[in-house]
Amino acid sequence: METTEQAVPDSAISIMPAMMPAMMPAMAEAPRPRQTLPPKGSCWYCEKPLDSVKRFCGRDCASSFDEETQYTG
Repeated sequence: METTEQAVPDSAISIMPAMMPAMMPAMAEAPRPRQTLPPKGSCWYCEKPLDSVKRFCGRDCASSFDEETQYTG
């Protein structure tokens, strides 16, 4: 039985670092502005009261916030 290093050809190992950004696009992207907001106890878009963990009351407010920050900032 061969080890992993022996089973993978050197040519495949040399292209792996070049493939990493294409394989993980979500990690390469910068975080959205809403992901950097601290929870404040209410929705950042409509001010509806929330728990101390959530930032938005739903997807509609989160996407509206993203759209508004795209054009204003």
